Amino acid sequence: MIAEEFPAVSPAALPPMLRELADQIEGRILTDRMHRVIYASDSSSYREFPMGIVMPAGVEDLRKIVRHAMKHRLALIPRGAGTSLAGQVVGNGLVVDLRAFDRILALDVEARTVRVEPGVIRDRLNDWLALHGLMFGPETSTANRAVIGGMIGNNSCGMHSLVLGTTRDNLVSCKAILADGSEVVFEALSPDAFHAKRVLPTLEGRIYDRLYRRLSDPDVRREIESGFPKPEIRRRNNGYAVDLLLRSNVFTPGGPDFNMCSLVAGSEGTLCLLVEATLGLVPLLPPVVGLVTMHFDCMADATRATLVSLRHKPTACELIGDFHIQQALANNKVNPNNIVGQCSRWIQGKPHTVIVVEFAGATRDEVEARASAMVQEVRGLGLGYAWPLWFGNDAEKIWTLRRALGGINNSKPGDVKPFDLIEDCAIDVADLPEYVERLEAMLKRSGVSFTQSAHAGAGELHTIVFLDPKTVEGKRLYRSTLASVADLVKSFRGSLSGEHGDGRMRAEFLPKMIGEANYRLCCEVKDLFDEAAIFNPGKIVRAPPMDAALRYSPDWPTPEPRTYFDWSRDLGVVRAVERCNGVAECKKVGNGLMCPSYMATREEKDSTRARANVLREFLTHSKKPNPFDHQEIHDVMDLCLACKGCKSECPASVDMAKLKAEFLQQWHDAHPVPLRTRLIANYASLMGLLTPVAPLFNFFARNPVTSVVVKAALGFAPARSMPQLCRVTFDDWYKGQGDAVRGRSGRRVHLFCDEFTNVNDAHVGICAVKLLVGLGYDVLLVRPAASGRAAISQGFLKKVKELAEINVKSLCGVVDDDAPLVGIEPSAIACFKDEYPDLVSPSLKGAAKALAGRSLMFEEFIAAEMERGRIGSDAFTDEARTVRVHVHCHQKALSSIDPVVRTLGLPRNYTVTAIPSGCCGMAGAFGYEKHHYDLSMKVAEQVLLPAVRAAGPDDIVAASGTSCRHQIADGTGRRARHTAEILWEALKGSSASA
Repeated sequence: MIAEEFPAVSPAALPPMLRELADQIEGRILTDRMHRVIYASDSSSYREFPMGIVMPAGVEDLRKIVRHAMKHRLALIPRGAGTSLAGQVVGNGLVVDLRAFDRILALDVEARTVRVEPGVIRDRLNDWLALHGLMFGPETSTANRAVIGGMIGNNSCGMHSLVLGTTRDNLVSCKAILADGSEVVFEALSPDAFHAKRVLPTLEGRIYDRLYRRLSDPDVRREIESGFPKPEIRRRNNGYAVDLLLRSNVFTPGGPDFNMCSLVAGSEGTLCLLVEATLGLVPLLPPVVGLVTMHFDCMADATRATLVSLRHKPTACELIGDFHIQQALANNKVNPNNIVGQCSRWIQGKPHTVIVVEFAGATRDEVEARASAMVQEVRGLGLGYAWPLWFGNDAEKIWTLRRALGGINNSKPGDVKPFDLIEDCAIDVADLPEYVERLEAMLKRSGVSFTQSAHAGAGELHTIVFLDPKTVEGKRLYRSTLASVADLVKSFRGSLSGEHGDGRMRAEFLPKMIGEANYRLCCEVKDLFDEAAIFNPGKIVRAPPMDAALRYSPDWPTPEPRTYFDWSRDLGVVRAVERCNGVAECKKVGNGLMCPSYMATREEKDSTRARANVLREFLTHSKKPNPFDHQEIHDVMDLCLACKGCKSECPASVDMAKLKAEFLQQWHDAHPVPLRTRLIANYASLMGLLTPVAPLFNFFARNPVTSVVVKAALGFAPARSMPQLCRVTFDDWYKGQGDAVRGRSGRRVHLFCDEFTNVNDAHVGICAVKLLVGLGYDVLLVRPAASGRAAISQGFLKKVKELAEINVKSLCGVVDDDAPLVGIEPSAIACFKDEYPDLVSPSLKGAAKALAGRSLMFEEFIAAEMERGRIGSDAFTDEARTVRVHVHCHQKALSSIDPVVRTLGLPRNYTVTAIPSGCCGMAGAFGYEKHHYDLSMKVAEQVLLPAVRAAGPDDIVAASGTSCRHQIADGTGRRARHTAEILWEALKGSSASA
């Protein structure tokens, strides 16, 4: 089925069964095409449309939903962040979105426990717990968006499971709703308390009694003990954990108390609906953490070194494989400032494999001593060629890269995709070298490309295979590869799933992994809890074929629609969208740039992943001549601020800002363009016409009475102030300067006179010229044409192509390495650096690329000259000041915060702090528009505006972007200044500092 075949359902036209439910609950039910597409996939390779999505408003809603589902035999699919890798939250039932259940309910510091709702994000929980010196130990590479409910469902482990254990180990108790709507608490029970549960005349009582009877059967126990993975393997998620229940003191004298949480953890939402969890906590890791990155030329040496490292009791031992290393090194040649580039500079040479070993201690000397002892033993065995030790921010960047590997898997364009088929196999760590040798030989015989990463110290190897799912052979290998590896893992008595679950991908092989009798027992467990199969059916037991309902198919050829941008680097626009594999880095909250709209609304539809899902669905399956002409794409793109955060922070480098501009032009081709959109797109021309009457415009734009009329006519928010026009443009001022724009050194710089600085911020441009001249540079102001940033934001790519070609033709023979093109406004110079090479005609592409490489943001230029020794602190004041800087999102995405901080720190006694904000929320015209104003302010209120309000009255507030400065002024009443203004005022001998 394809989404275009769905009826377009409005919220008022729900199917009768869902209308009945909607009338009972306070929450929302969504059944429109767009949302069904968004929730049709997770981070796995599956795609199946749910009948709808319910967003409960509270626990009472959950009870009613479960009772309704039981009445109608309706499948419920509990979902948190949707980062599951085996299709756990994909299905044709009703998705229950639990992300709003995100309260931390109670903390017991003395008992070291915390009670939370299932939608609490793991990293946010730990941020809160850190204030009390505690943490929840288990983690995932997705911990900045993964929720506790999902971690319980998959029994997540993470990098530090060697010392902190699994989620199951740390789940003290939980409150859940059973299939009949009753509420239960699962917790540790003494034998007497356990047997008291057995006689309850309820579903809970029947569950305890039946489990006791089955697990007391000697034949059943023998099957479990012989068929389940080795007890030494802690990462074990095949089937239901009945083997762990057998170890309790109800069945094994001297064992721990019986706790049904052992069964709930790893059950993937198939047994009950979790509403609360009490988690065990541990003290924070010791204050000093060091990472040894051991570089190897082959995997065999790496696995042998792993066994050596474990003798030294590390807190983590992780593997990074050859593909990830190659992709990181290739990325760094073209995009050194994105998340991968910033976090992979530690790689030495071209290793095949890196083992990262973490030691934590009270002092640096302690960590260095333990690391040195391990390295000495490894080197003595002739293993590896580099073993550097890293601390602090350097160490954190290494872990950031490790967490990004899931996205890096999808960073290579084309139809060959990474698959998680065999990425969760867990083996006794002592068997790991032999297992790796046999696994690699098997894959090579099959002609399957692969890469590996691993929780090496825990015996879990994340082997990613690369297949073309759009071919018959690729689909055949999808099944045969998993089937073959299942046999291999079974021969080691390993677990096919260590921490990511059986889901619908590995469930089909469960009888092979644990034996037919044990599989039947797992089916009995499912039926005991959920006879009507309402809780996440088709996962763990009775799953559909593992190669059914895949995201890609040989029956769906990849379309090649006509586009305005050149997408050849991605092998076409559809494949550019397919870079998104659903890892959902865009759903992190509280830090970073991506994705500002999601951070503000917490709605799945406002994430980069959601936009990619909708684009992929309609571009692939559309029956229209223009496949972009779908209202669903328009709606999901509406709140994209085009911040470019995904270009740098998404590990797969999904460029949603570029995709939005492409979509908008295609949409304009099919629909009338609103007047406001045309006016914004033609901002430069319009402002040029108004400049001669700047005082009159400023009066009407700022007067409380007349501005209301102006804003209403333009569709702007009443609360938003209008930009002011300069009485004298930057260009006109420059023309009157004569020799005053010549410096002493003879070095030249081409300063781009962008359309915003020219008419709105001429004072900034003037400061930039005076500063550069004062530092010895000849300043050549260039203005062949507008940058086109406003037109790009509105999707007027035809117009932007004209502007781009004028600028490229005019400047390509003028700008060179010794006299680069420097931009004052980040969003304007970003056009040269980013969009122009993909917009101009083929004959100009080489020139556009060359110009892009010589186009620098203002702070990039100053920082580069500092490194060359041409600009130093002696030229600036010795006065002490505090500077708090917000960096424009395009600057963060295409360059870095570092040059801005370094440049502002030129005055030696200036203390510069980067505000840890993402996008300011203004996004050009976005923040002016009436229907976007509230979101714009909500984005700004995440971090930026509170930080500015908290700044001291004498602190300098800096912001490189004109929109950012406008947002700060409207939101706080404070005037933020451009770097050029601040440095000109600080320059010794300048008129500003006099």
